[in-house]
Amino acid sequence: MPISVVTGGAGFLGSHLTDRLLKEGHQVLAIDNLITGNERNLDHLNGNAKFRFLRHDVTQFIAVEGSVDFVFHFASPASPIDYLELPIQTLKVGSLGTHNALGLAKVKGAKFLLASTSECYGDPLVHPQKEDYWGNVNPIGPRGVYDEAKRFAEAMTMAYHRYHGVDTKIVRIFNTYGPRMRLRDGRVVPAFIGQALKGEPLTIFGDGKQTRSFCYVSDLIDGIYRLSQADFHEPVNIGNPLELTILEFAERIRNLTGTKSEMVRKPLPVDDPQQRRPDITRAEKLLGWEPKVALEDGLRETIRWFQTNLDSPARK
Repeated sequence: MPISVVTGGAGFLGSHLTDRLLKEGHQVLAIDNLITGNERNLDHLNGNAKFRFLRHDVTQFIAVEGSVDFVFHFASPASPIDYLELPIQTLKVGSLGTHNALGLAKVKGAKFLLASTSECYGDPLVHPQKEDYWGNVNPIGPRGVYDEAKRFAEAMTMAYHRYHGVDTKIVRIFNTYGPRMRLRDGRVVPAFIGQALKGEPLTIFGDGKQTRSFCYVSDLIDGIYRLSQADFHEPVNIGNPLELTILEFAERIRNLTGTKSEMVRKPLPVDDPQQRRPDITRAEKLLGWEPKVALEDGLRETIRWFQTNLDSPARK
């Protein structure tokens, strides 16, 4: 039975990955310092003999007894609000945390998968974004703490692969949505859904013509699991190439929730990307993966979840 360690295991993506690994027959140790994660995302696993939780800051040495087959490094603040409020912690988990997680994989002879991000491409000058594009990132802008932390993490991961022979994988995650997102994390899906369900105005930054591509969480986790089983070491984009403007997306949310909410405009944040769409050719060829959940279906599931959890303190 494979044994997996998931850093950031109480987060949105980490908890869904933990569920998938358990379903695939893994034993899972989820590690999280709960700075942005929440144990309630793992409550349904209480009593599961194949699951353990450790509250720990991975920027400190990670000690795990026994054998480990996989290390999935998902620990990091990952939303604009989080990494603007926690800039030093974001840089530390991308650097020191990645170093410690790679060190664990090295000493255990485990495979390692880094959760990287489409933010490595910055405000892209190439569209759609392919893995061989080096990006257009402002290293000293407010978003640079997240972008550069992940770019450094990728460099460290490839160094461990080349120098130490660690079997590493890198997934570049594009916008993902689904149950267990935090309501006030600054990302567009929970922001629009929360505003719509409360009858509040939907906040549009800039002219709303900037584009995003949204992948449902089960599709993303399927791609990540497939990558963990593949013999490939360079970055792989996982995301949904369906591209919408923010205005178009806001209309989808209004229609699905039935809200009468108006839209209000606010200035565009510094270095906010104008276009975001993955080229998933590599994932299609290498992993036989493509997204399957239609946007409306995924949004309905997400809206239902928020309707149930809107007033929960864990979501604030």
